[in-house]
Amino acid sequence: MGKKIVLLNGSPRRNGNTAALAKAFTEGAESAGHTVTAFFLDSMSIHGCKGCFGGHSGRACPCVQRDDMDQIYPAVREADVIVLATPLYYWNMSGQLRTAVDRLFALEEGDGNLLRGHGRASALLMAAEGHGFEDVVLYYDHLMQHLGWENLGHVLAGGNGEAGDIQGKPELQQAYALGKSIG
Repeated sequence: MGKKIVLLNGSPRRNGNTAALAKAFTEGAESAGHTVTAFFLDSMSIHGCKGCFGGHSGRACPCVQRDDMDQIYPAVREADVIVLATPLYYWNMSGQLRTAVDRLFALEEGDGNLLRGHGRASALLMAAEGHGFEDVVLYYDHLMQHLGWENLGHVLAGGNGEAGDIQGKPELQQAYALGKSIG
């Protein structure tokens, strides 16, 4: 039986290098019989976490804020795998992705923790002009440890400044293979 995969794309470019990685991953996962629900975060209205600790995981919309995270929460609740796709910005994930990840905290509050554990897994897809992925991979590894999710690995595609630079590079095949390998 196929897995339910949620892909959070934190790139501001719909046709950029991160999108190419996400597309390759999706094609691999779908060829293996999985379902991928992708969210292009830059076109969504997602506000920063207020740090209010007012969330209640048992609610359909667990956060006190009403915005487009309300579309993401139900998908994440049902997901077996959450894929984080982002360009590298100042040695970290894009603000679009970090904001959405921060807001997932509402699923840890209140009535029960619906985010941590639950047999979930995750993968990280990143494109960048440079190659300084060490800090963001450390953050990602710590996040996986905190959440108790299986770390399926990452595809880190450096040397891709302009949209389309990634075409023909091995990282696209690596992203496809990562998607296909999900069991």
